[in-house]
Formats: sequence, structure tokens, C-alpha cells
Amino acid sequence: MSIVFDPASQTFHLQAAGASYVMQIVRSKYIAHIHWGRKVRGTNPGGLLARRERCSFTPSTDPDDLSLSLDTLPQELPAYGGSDFRVPAYQVQLENGTTVSELIYESHRIYPGKPQLPGLPATYVEREDEADSLDIVLTDKLIGMKAVVTYTVFRHFNAVARSVRYINEGGGKLRLLRALSMSVDFPHPNFDMLHLSGSWARERHIERRLLTAGGATIESRRGASSHSLNPFVALLSKDADEDHGEAYGFSLVYSGSFLAQAEIDPYGTTRVVMGVNPFDFSWLLEPGESFQTPEAVLVYSGEGLGEMSRTYHKLYRTRLCRGEYRDRTRPVLVNNWEATYFNFNADKIEEIATAGQELGLELFVLDDGWFGKRDNDNCSLGDWFVDKNKLPQGLEDLAARVNRLGLQFGLWFEPEMVSPDSELYRAHPDWCLHVPGRRRTEARRQLILDYSRQDVRDYIVKVVSDILEGCPIRYVKWDMNRNMTEIGSALLAPDRQRETAHRYMLGLYEVLERITSAFPHVLFESCSGGGGRFDPGMLYYMPQTWTSDNTDAAERLKIQYGTSIVYPVSTMGAHVSAVPNHQVHRTTPIEMRGHVAMSGNFGYELDLTKFTAEDKEAVRRQVAAYKQLRPLIQFGDFYRLLSPFEGNETAWMFVSEDRTEALVAFFQVLAKPNAPLSKLRLKGLDPDKDYRVLDVDGAAAEASVFGGDELMHIGLNLPQWKGDFRSRLYRLTAQEAE
Repeated sequence: MSIVFDPASQTFHLQAAGASYVMQIVRSKYIAHIHWGRKVRGTNPGGLLARRERCSFTPSTDPDDLSLSLDTLPQELPAYGGSDFRVPAYQVQLENGTTVSELIYESHRIYPGKPQLPGLPATYVEREDEADSLDIVLTDKLIGMKAVVTYTVFRHFNAVARSVRYINEGGGKLRLLRALSMSVDFPHPNFDMLHLSGSWARERHIERRLLTAGGATIESRRGASSHSLNPFVALLSKDADEDHGEAYGFSLVYSGSFLAQAEIDPYGTTRVVMGVNPFDFSWLLEPGESFQTPEAVLVYSGEGLGEMSRTYHKLYRTRLCRGEYRDRTRPVLVNNWEATYFNFNADKIEEIATAGQELGLELFVLDDGWFGKRDNDNCSLGDWFVDKNKLPQGLEDLAARVNRLGLQFGLWFEPEMVSPDSELYRAHPDWCLHVPGRRRTEARRQLILDYSRQDVRDYIVKVVSDILEGCPIRYVKWDMNRNMTEIGSALLAPDRQRETAHRYMLGLYEVLERITSAFPHVLFESCSGGGGRFDPGMLYYMPQTWTSDNTDAAERLKIQYGTSIVYPVSTMGAHVSAVPNHQVHRTTPIEMRGHVAMSGNFGYELDLTKFTAEDKEAVRRQVAAYKQLRPLIQFGDFYRLLSPFEGNETAWMFVSEDRTEALVAFFQVLAKPNAPLSKLRLKGLDPDKDYRVLDVDGAAAEASVFGGDELMHIGLNLPQWKGDFRSRLYRLTAQEAE
């Protein structure tokens, strides 16, 4: 077993591939955190737990041992009110109005495999020998509350998954005011904190800051994981960079409002907590009821951010994403949105698809505007029936036209929304999130359906399923274009209204489970105004996400680089769009647009019929090259080389698992006069192999062979360019020994 309990020292030792996570039962009551980091043998880690007496403002729980204070003890599930003044992991309110509780160790169980979380997405194993799990049972007998804290340690990853199930075993009602998924106490404050921030069209930019007294909070209160902040933080040692130093990652498998907080206390301890945001949240537990928190995935790296990212990439790609497309390469597509917006008919769509077929594309996706009376974004969401004015012969005819060209057919939906100007809303005005007597705030002229309601969920499953059953659809883009306001449900009791947002997420997960399970042959891509819900929770149901509505090549360098901190390339949708770009009105060459988009799940989002002969030839080369390279791009190990947040140049590379093949992408945003000669040091290659280096576009005069050690320690010569927005792809192939 990779989890060992030593009864003599009362320590738990969780052993991942190259990391250890160690806890100790103190005084048969408290679960204290000892170590999370580089793997240790486990001789006597419990003997290294330090305690000392502090002042009267740090009270002790034992008058005979003033060194035992919950305010300084590193804990695994801390509470507030019983002498720990730091941020708590949970808080419960009793019927008498008080909020003091104390969960004490009762028992534990170690077992092979990994449990599923009922109703929630989570990482998984395919065989029991891939992981071991530990349940620690804590009880507050005075109020009849129990918490089962679950840890899973993966044998082949430096990763630990954590969650908590809170259970009311008493005779009275309990109300959870705070129910986070995890808490870890570090014995020092010497960290930087890294997180991902931004806005619509500017998602997941990297922010790194010094962690100081008081700490920092990252959260969403939007009812979604959001464009603004991602449900991820990392603590980094001061010397940490891409390849060196320690990195501790925290990622929440959840798609709603979240909280991630790092707090430094007066004694230099750093506490990190993460989970469902307690803001505007409570959950009533009747006797016998329980509440399951989402899963937090903790990753340790002793080799910098790059190794942390690659751990998340492989774990999430292979043991979070599911379904037929998890291990399959994704098709090259064209989406009509920026080509036509709402103004199209069947002939125009067929014309674009025909152009796509001639260029080697494999999938056509019909975006917004095919249903109801949808000529703009003012109406018809919820009316999921075909607009016969645009498509008089229906979707079946259009799909058949596309299929006859040899392309698969895909379709856009926004099933979580309803337009006030729709047949659905006129029939069921209470089906949206709303508060009686209050304004129903619209965004993009739409409201949000109340997925906490079973009748709403059943309706959506039926209408979406009817479309998918009636037409040969192989791809679905599932969009969500606003955040929650007036969060209330017509069917929930007054004392459960603050459960609405989380119940919505549970309802969404139910809908996604039902639909994706019923249509396993469909490739589902999630979207929320681009990357507004790019999170692990959605990846459990849909193995890729539309990374951003911003398709400008220069902006996408930062967006895709930042996204790669946590998320694998196989999850990133990336398209070539027209210029001037529709978001920033910048003009970039089709070569750079193609090279950026080829660094993800590749496609086009423009009117292919307007291409020049030169453009068509460039696209044919891009599509042909991508088809050869996509197994490497989508499933290879990803290495960041040059950061767009630190300079004018960006570079990254993909390396096959056996290190026989690699692809290097280099981008220069602005030209530099009389620039110095530069080299690019590569990563991840086999130093003992020789590699033939060839420009993917064939621009190099001839290929050259270099040692892997030379390419990593001396570096590849970079081109000297005139003109802005230049890029190049290099393909490396290991040479057979002669």
C-alpha cells in the first residue's frame, strides 16, 4: 500500500511517486499536518512535530500542556471558535444560533482504489492498484456531526486528491456556513503565490506575488469559475522557476463560485484552504443528511512549475477527462461564427463547408442562430427547434449536405439560458433564477434557467437529446454566456435559498452526465464566452474547452501559455480567425495565426470562401502539417521555454513520451532593430540522442542534426526577422544510430 499507518507514532504516511504527505494524530484527538513535499522514508516523521508555549493570546486546549494550542497546531480540518483564530475549513451553525464545533478523531480506513464522489466530477482510477485512499472519520459528539476526510494518493503522480463529507448524525438541524474541501498548514511563510487572472477575452494571465502577512484570497462570486480568476493557486519557493525550486499546486474540481485562500499567521505558518465559496452560501443538514464537498487536487513538484504543470496535464488528460475522445486525436474544424454571425442560410453554410473540404478540414460546426427566431442575441434561447426561415429543410438536410462533402457535422447550444423573448419563457416564467419582487437582471438579453429544478433539467435533457437523436451530429459546443444574479429558486424553501447556486451546479453536472453518457460518439466542447468556465469540473464531462473568444494570435500567446499552467493542451480549443481581428482589430500573418492555433485543438473561425489563392495554399500546408503533428501536440509532454509575460518572444515545445519526436514553436511579436543573435535552449529531449531539426513549413534551406544535449545546453539558433508577428515551427526527429 502507498498509505502506511504507524500505530506507535500515530502517523499516516501517504507516498506518491516522488512525494510524501504525512499526518499525525495528536492526543488521540487532532489530525496534525507534518509534511508535504519531497518523498521521505518515513523513519520517524511524527517526531518532528514541534510545539511550544506561546502567550495568553494563544490559548491552550489543555491547562496541563500549554504548548498544545489549536492556534499554532498545523491542522488538516481546522474549525473556528475553539481557540484557532486562523481561517477555518468549515463552520456549522446549531439550532441555538451558535457556531462553535470541534471535530475529534474517531477512526480511519485505508483501502485500495479511489471512491467516486456522488453527483460531482472528480479524478478517477481505472484499476485499484493505481491509487490508495484514506478515510479519516472526525466526530463532534455534542452536536452529532461527523466529517469523513478522504485522501487519495496516486502511485504514478505526485498528486493527492482531497474532499470532505459532512454528515448530521444528531437529532437536530445543522447548517453548514462553510464547507471547504481542504486545508494545509505549512511551517514557514517563505512563498510566492501564483494564480491565473483576467477578464472576458483576456483569460488566465499569470500573476505572481510575494505572500506577506495576512496572505491573499482568490475567489469567484459569479456562480461560475469565471474569466476573472481560475480555481487554482500555487505556492512557490522563492527560487522557483520553470525548472527549479518547489511548487505546490491546488486545483478545485468545481465549476461554480470558489474560494482559495493563503493566510500567514503571526507565527509564520502559512495556511491554504480551498473549496466552495462560503459567500452567500449555506447548506441545511436535516438529521441523517450529508454534504459532499468537491475534490481538490494537490500536486507537488521539486523541479519547478514545469514539472507541476506536466503532472496536472497527464493526470487531468488521462484520469479526469473521460469518454471516447479522451485518447483520440481531435478533428480539424471550421466554425461559422465569425464568418456569418447570425446571417446565414443553408447554401452559405454549404459553401463554407465546401471550401473547408477542399482545404482538408474534417468537421463543420454550425454556431449560434439556427433555432427559434434567432436573428440576433435578443431572443429565442430555450426554443430549441430549427428556424425554418434559415434552414427550410431542417438540420437533417444541412448535416447531410456537410456529410456528403466528407465532413462531420457539429452544432452550438446554450442550454442553460433562456431569453425573455422566447416561447419557453412565456410558458414558464418561473423557470429562471429569480427572487420574488426583484428585478430580473438581463445580460446579453438572457436569463439563467434554474438547474436546481428537476423539471427544468428533464426538459433540457429531452430537447437536446431530441436534436442529437434526429441528426448525425458528432460535435457539440456547449456555451454559457452570463453569470448569476438574483440567485433564488421558486421551488426551494426560504431556509434553503442560499443553497441555490451549488444546487444549480449539481443540477448542471447531472444534465451533463445524462447527455454525454447517452451520446458517447459526440465530441463535447464547453464554452462560456470563451474561457469563463475553463475548469476541471467541466473537463470531466467535456474533454476540451473553447479557450477564449479572443482569437488574436498575439493575445492568444498569453492566454494559452497561462492556461497551460494547469490544463493540458488537449483541452484547449484554438482557431485561426480573420484579420483585422474582431476583438482587438490587429492584423497578423496567417502563418503566425496558424502556428498559435496549431498549439491546441486546431480549427478555423472565418469565411473560408474569402481566402486568396495564397491563403488557401498556406492553410492546406497548415492542415496537412497539423494532421501529422496532432498526436504529439495533443498528447505529448509540454514544456514552456519563453514567457510572453516576460518579453517580446514566446516559445514552447511538445515532446513525445519516448523522446523520439518533438515540436518547437517560436513567436516574435515585434521586430527589433539590429537585434542580438539569440539561441533557444530546448527541454525534455534525450541528451544521448541525436535529432534532425526541420522547419515544419519547409522554409529552412536544409535540415541539420544536433545532439539532444547540444539543443538543451547550447540552444537552437533563432531566426533574424524583419517585420512584426513572426513565428516558426521546428520538428525534431531522433535519428537511428548508424
